[in-house]
Amino acid sequence: MDRAALGQLKRLYPFVRPYRRYFVIALFGVVFASALGLVYPQVLGDLVDTALQPESDPSSLNLISLGLLAVFALQAGFNVIRIYYLNVMGEGVVADLRKATYAHLMTLPVKFFDNRKTGEITSRLTSDVAVLQSTVSTSLAQTLAQAMTFIGGVTLMFVASPRLSLIVLSFLPVTIVAAAIFGRKLRRVSTLFQDRVADANSYAEEAIAANRVVKWFTYERAEVERYGEAVDESYRVARRRARLQALFSPMVTFVGFGTLAIVFWVGGRQVLAGEMTAGDLVTFLLYTITVAGAIGTFTGLYSQLQSSLGASKRIFELLDEESDVLEPLQPVEIPAVQGRVAFVDVAFSYSDRDTAVLTDVSFDIEPGETVALVGPSGAGKSTVVQLVPRFYDPDAGSVRLDDIDLRDLRLMDVRRHMAAVPQETQLFSGTIAENLRVGKPDATDDELVDAAIAANADAFIISFPDRYDTVVGERGVKLSGGQRQRVAIARALLKDPRVLILDEATSSLDSESEALVQEALDRLMEGRTTLVIAHRLSTVRDASRILVIDGGRVVQEGTHDRLLAMGGLYADLYARQFEDEPV
Repeated sequence: MDRAALGQLKRLYPFVRPYRRYFVIALFGVVFASALGLVYPQVLGDLVDTALQPESDPSSLNLISLGLLAVFALQAGFNVIRIYYLNVMGEGVVADLRKATYAHLMTLPVKFFDNRKTGEITSRLTSDVAVLQSTVSTSLAQTLAQAMTFIGGVTLMFVASPRLSLIVLSFLPVTIVAAAIFGRKLRRVSTLFQDRVADANSYAEEAIAANRVVKWFTYERAEVERYGEAVDESYRVARRRARLQALFSPMVTFVGFGTLAIVFWVGGRQVLAGEMTAGDLVTFLLYTITVAGAIGTFTGLYSQLQSSLGASKRIFELLDEESDVLEPLQPVEIPAVQGRVAFVDVAFSYSDRDTAVLTDVSFDIEPGETVALVGPSGAGKSTVVQLVPRFYDPDAGSVRLDDIDLRDLRLMDVRRHMAAVPQETQLFSGTIAENLRVGKPDATDDELVDAAIAANADAFIISFPDRYDTVVGERGVKLSGGQRQRVAIARALLKDPRVLILDEATSSLDSESEALVQEALDRLMEGRTTLVIAHRLSTVRDASRILVIDGGRVVQEGTHDRLLAMGGLYADLYARQFEDEPV
């Protein structure tokens, strides 16, 4: 095992530390169960010698047999202790590892999730951790037991017959060299297998989440083929892993049983020559079988260990991911937020693109002011609102809240004063009440109702049999678009933010729903600094100011009437949308 593999195992120790008590108890069971497992070959040897003596007393035979049963019963009891406490420890370790991985995921920036498939991430939380779970819970118990058995067995073999012991151990280097060669290959293939499984999972998750799109476009066959190809690729890698395991384990088994045959031949000649008794040979053969069994078990455990190292590598890669949106070393305290937002000479580009998305963008939004962002597709409007909650940091310039650079504030302090109502509302799969409490986890039932009434959502909520306990389905699929938007508005109202971001929250709704949502939005925007991304210019006529963005720059600024009078891009965009209406 190389240094990198040992390093990965060491990194598991912090997760094992809280369960040391269970490990000590399990170790107690391992020691005594393994020790008793090494007693019975000697007892059986005595049983054979007693049975072969013509003048032997049957009562001695009975006593030895009862002693053998007692040994097996005690061994079973200690094995119960070993297996139970090691499994409890293993399950706890894996549960903590899974929680730590998920907690770390929640700290990673938006860019991390933008650059990875959801299925790949969930695969690391499920499949990779499941591989570790099997190893820590089961394989660790077997490894400890077999290690004790191997050490004790070899020691007692030398006590019984040094000559035969040297014959047995002469074949041990073959096993060690084979383990080293096959182990490295197996670890690489196991890591590759987990990667291919993650790919397949990501395809499945995408198709399941977008099942309506798949059905609308009769894309089922193509999705089945894409998923099938990914599964076939993982199967091809699994076959490579199976070939390695198929070569390794039988080879070690052959060496072990071949050694046993040689021992039987040499030991048999010693019995015939009177150099050892038949019982001593039986005892030594049983010790040899015990040691060979331990070595054979180690080969299977070694294969599992290599798979676990591959899985743990992927998990620790995730845990090693660092956010490029860093917390300040000495954060500025901001007890009360007024809601003033400013962009100062901001430039920004995404890491996977060569061109700048924003260039020298500067503007101020006063507390309580409503500012709309308009412009052609790809102009940079969405990027602007991604910078406000500090999902990304600008490459140059600064984004400020109440005249303080966002990078000087704690992320929690920035985001707890902000809320968003996007065009595509994302709800969780729980109840309406649970979704509302995302905005304020400690909200009372009365506060939920008040927020829902203000968002024009209470009427449809109480029409459901389960009212606020109605399950909305994954991503809110059981609610209509307008209902989802009103739940999102109520959620934002509960948070009571100073800065609000609206991404054309009414663009995909019918007229009736749009009127209800717009009325709720008007209540939500009262007294709050609001930044609106507008695709339909009719929705921004009442904005305090309108910023026209094109090519990553603010090219025009003013009220609706003033921008129309000025001409230029805004007037052109407006004319295209309302060419049948008088301007």
